[in-house]
Amino acid sequence: MRLYLTVIVLTFCCGLSAQQPDESHSLLWEITGKGLKQPSYLFGTMHILCAEDAQLSDSLQFSIEQSGLVYFEVDMDNTAELLGIFKHIRMNNNKKLSDLLTTAEYQRVQRYFMENRSILPLSMMERFKPYFIAAMLSESKMPCETRNGMEEVIMRFVKKQQKEILGLETIAFQASVFDSIPYEEQAKELLKAIDSAGKQDTMTVKMLEVYRQQDLEAIEKLTQQEDGGVGAYLDLFLFGRNAKWIPVIDSAVQHGTVLVAVGAAHLPGEKGVIALLRRSGYTLRPMRHEVNRKTL
Repeated sequence: MRLYLTVIVLTFCCGLSAQQPDESHSLLWEITGKGLKQPSYLFGTMHILCAEDAQLSDSLQFSIEQSGLVYFEVDMDNTAELLGIFKHIRMNNNKKLSDLLTTAEYQRVQRYFMENRSILPLSMMERFKPYFIAAMLSESKMPCETRNGMEEVIMRFVKKQQKEILGLETIAFQASVFDSIPYEEQAKELLKAIDSAGKQDTMTVKMLEVYRQQDLEAIEKLTQQEDGGVGAYLDLFLFGRNAKWIPVIDSAVQHGTVLVAVGAAHLPGEKGVIALLRRSGYTLRPMRHEVNRKTL
């Protein structure tokens, strides 16, 4: 489960290639060095994609087959952990969205949900943390009818391989990130997203396109350009979490080959996972990750 808006794997051919990809245009990375006897792998996901894009390349399948463990941001194979989302998605102290907005503002939100399709009706989300609602609205703007997430696709293949799945953090921790931002502020950002729906729709399409291009630099720039949401809280949503993950990844790769699959926005930049692992002494090499879309 992704808590924030879905920030973001594919091009168009097949498998491993002798040609090394450009560093700024790869979502799959090999981790070596620092005394490792065998490589591990890092992959950037997008949590919700058009179904035709949520596919495994030959090189990603190879990485999974070589790995003894697979780490997601949270343990997606732990039913009790995932069910915890229903506890943590709700605001504390029985707060409701209508408590956080003026009558006129709340009516604008109601009107939006009456006029636009969403994953859940507003009546079911009254007590949800507003950023959760904003994330769901973003996901509903994908330019396709059928959607899937890279984590779901990876997990199905991992389970067929009978590999163990673990999490870099817990859903409780992810939810605590939201609780550190005042609910009133979250509600205002939700209202802003609704009032600028056309602009937000364009941002979702842009994210999908640069993810398809595996353009990490463009993903980083779009994330930083967000008006509020993730863009206003990069230290909370991205950088702080990246830093907490490094000791976990460091320990894991020292004990065997693993695949680490996290949101693509966590990879690039000076505070991204790639740079942090390099500063920890590892060598990271981009790998070819291409899917033959013609066969989908």
